[in-house]
Parts: sequence; structure tokens; C-alpha cells
Amino acid sequence: MNITIIIGNLLMWGLLGISIVIAGRDLDFGPLQSIDMFWNPPGVMIVIGGTFAALVASFPIATLKQLPKWLKVSILPPKFNPVEYIAQIDTFAVTARSKGLLALEDGAQSCEDPFLKQAVMLIVDANDPDKVRSMLEDSIEFTNERHSVAWSFFDKGMALAPAFGMMGTVIGLVVMLAALQDQPDQLGSLMAIALITTFYGSLVANVMFAPVRTALKNAHDKEILCMRLIVEGVMSIAAGSNPRLIKEKLEFMLAKSEVKGDKKAA
Repeated sequence: MNITIIIGNLLMWGLLGISIVIAGRDLDFGPLQSIDMFWNPPGVMIVIGGTFAALVASFPIATLKQLPKWLKVSILPPKFNPVEYIAQIDTFAVTARSKGLLALEDGAQSCEDPFLKQAVMLIVDANDPDKVRSMLEDSIEFTNERHSVAWSFFDKGMALAPAFGMMGTVIGLVVMLAALQDQPDQLGSLMAIALITTFYGSLVANVMFAPVRTALKNAHDKEILCMRLIVEGVMSIAAGSNPRLIKEKLEFMLAKSEVKGDKKAA
């Protein structure tokens, strides 16, 4: 579980709520009155409703259906541990060195990762190494393209929310100016309502969209790293490299602290 996104959201909402209550207390407002001061249904409709309406207009239904999956991945990302992948590849390398490539078939069939299974089976079938590398690199590229749809969705949301916030502010200013002549005593409250949508726009962009986008990108980066480890490891096995050399080569692709930390845990 991505516990940091949960902790971060709780901290963000908690600090915002506390700040609002403290600001209201300076004006002799109670907690509920302070929070109510920042509640504006038309502003919510403009910013949240408008943002999601624009997203619906910007993406096809097939993409929008992926939203629950993306939210789930941001909280429960797939487990991609590079050090564990290196250990699996090292096992394959030792087996191939002692028994030949054909001996890898049984181990490949038991792999939970479909990409690792596919990669090993390609070299077991004695395919041309250059073609195998090309196929695996293409698979990585296609994965990048699929995942980039999720980033573009949340990037779009991060851009749209502040824009709708400004739109709501303009609407509020128009109402304020229209009431200026007949109700000048309402200027302060009308200005507050006009500005609240700017607050909503920033809130939606930075609290709702940005953390999910970053969590998805982190999960993607870890998956792509593991895929690249698989490509380099499997191609080295096909070339007949020494298992120890293969392991060291793959470990060079990771941060030293990550490798040492996993070894200590083991």
C-alpha cells in the first residue's frame, strides 16, 4: 500500500482545516462558522463540476473507464522490487550456464511476471538476439504509451481546475460589480465569494490531481526499471555471460543504497 499518499492527504486536509479555523477565530468565528465561510456551492459546481465535465469532453469513454483503476494503483501500486528481479535473473543465469537455455523453460512457466516469462521464453526458443531485444524494447515503449494516458488525464485536470477557478472568480466579480451600486455594503462578502473559486481551483489541482499523478508516475518508473533489468539480464543470458557478471551489471543499474539495503534485509 502507498501509505504516503494517504498520510499526505490527511495532513493536507487537516492543515487546511486547522488554518481555516484559526483564521476564523481571529474574527471571533466558531469552527463551524469558519468552515462555512469557505463553503460555496456555486463555486464547487464551477470548479469541480466544470473540471470533470471538461475532462469528460477531452477523453474517450474507454479512457474514462480507467479512472477507478488509476486511483487504485495510486493507493495500492503493483509490487515491482528490482532486487528481487535481479535474484530471479541470477537464478536463470546459473541454470542456463550449467544446463543450457532449454532448461529455463520450466522456470519461465512459473514466473508471475508475464514480461519476464515472455523474455525468457523468447531466448529458450532460440530466436535471433537482435529481434528479441527489439521486441522487448517495443514492449517497453508500448507500456510507456499506455501509462502516459493516465498522466495526461491528471495533467489536464491540474491545468483545468485553476482555469475554472479563475472563471468562477470572474463570474463573482461580475456579480459584485453589478451589485456595487445598489448594495455597496455587500462588497466584502461578494468579494470573498468571488475569490473562493480561485481557492477551489488551486485545491483541486494540488490536493486531488497532483498526488495521484505523482503516485502513478512513481509506480510506472519502478515497473519500467524492472522491465529494463529483465531485458539486459535476459539478453546477457542469451549471450552466455557469466552469472556473476550479469548480476553485477544489473546491480549497477540500481542505487547502491537500494542494493545494500535489500542485502541487509535478507
